[in-house]
Amino acid sequence: RAAANVASPAELVAPFGFWLFFAVTHPLVGGAGVALGELAWRFPGYADAANLDAAGAPVAFGLVSIAATAAVLATAYGRALSAGLASFAFAAAVTAGVAGTTADLGSYNLALDDAPYPPEATASTAVRGCPTYEAVATPGVAAKFDARKYAQGTWYEHAYHDWTQFSQVYDTALDIALADDDQTWVDVFKVKGPSPRAAPRSWRGSPVANGAAYPLYGTLSAGVKTPALDESGFGNVFPNFVVDLTTNPTTGDYDEAIQFQCLEAGGVRVFEGINFLSREPTIAPDRLDAMFDRAKKIAPYGATRDQMHFVEHNVPPLAPIDNWWQQAWRTLGVDALLELLAKDL
Repeated sequence: RAAANVASPAELVAPFGFWLFFAVTHPLVGGAGVALGELAWRFPGYADAANLDAAGAPVAFGLVSIAATAAVLATAYGRALSAGLASFAFAAAVTAGVAGTTADLGSYNLALDDAPYPPEATASTAVRGCPTYEAVATPGVAAKFDARKYAQGTWYEHAYHDWTQFSQVYDTALDIALADDDQTWVDVFKVKGPSPRAAPRSWRGSPVANGAAYPLYGTLSAGVKTPALDESGFGNVFPNFVVDLTTNPTTGDYDEAIQFQCLEAGGVRVFEGINFLSREPTIAPDRLDAMFDRAKKIAPYGATRDQMHFVEHNVPPLAPIDNWWQQAWRTLGVDALLELLAKDL
């Protein structure tokens, strides 16, 4: 359907390449990567649970892993069996993501155009493609939106529907700034991971245990009084809508916001992103309930409790980590590599 609606197949390369990258990355990094880290840190004799930062190189785990791998690959049967099992597990994970049947639909729902909404909808009544701003925004938001006021300080993310994010991350925040030209928008996405809850042992050895930042750039094409901008990232340009805002009655500052991003190719919706944000790292349950009520217009695109992932925040923030693993990552230049990748997004 998408190919039939574009002038050239080249128009589909960037959006579907974006989709394919995260389809592959989720099971490899968020699944196998985190599981392997936990296995290493729980290996007998490796890390003392009372002092995890004292752990050095996982020599014993590495040697056992090499020996086990060599033994499995020594026979044709072993090679075929291991390749078959790995392929099956990978295909099952990606298939669940494409079908929208994963346990965490907030982080890994890769269904193109998503499932028909509501569930009883037919193919002819299902939501397709990306909506206009007016179709999904809360009435009155556009009239009161001030980009300079919105772009001051930090926004903390409390829930999302977005397959560019991994369910194992935590302390997610956005630092948004508006350049002096009043048109260039810089959205610095800050994240740590995996969380102590997702990886109780190995989180301290992650290369992003102390956080990472990824800038996205946007353009306010209609000046500062607009809640819709063109944001670029991952080789694509897509609209980022501020569809809902609430104002602190005492200070007059914005204190809660809902963002909605959508990308389509050839009339097929490839990506939708939803962010529930506030100015504080914690949010009361009743305020979160109210955000879901105000997000009903984007419910067909994932703004429901069963399709949103709730973000873990530590208050106060955890102390910076400086152990053998963090020193090793710096020595290998992983921090510099992450910065380079962030610039290329």
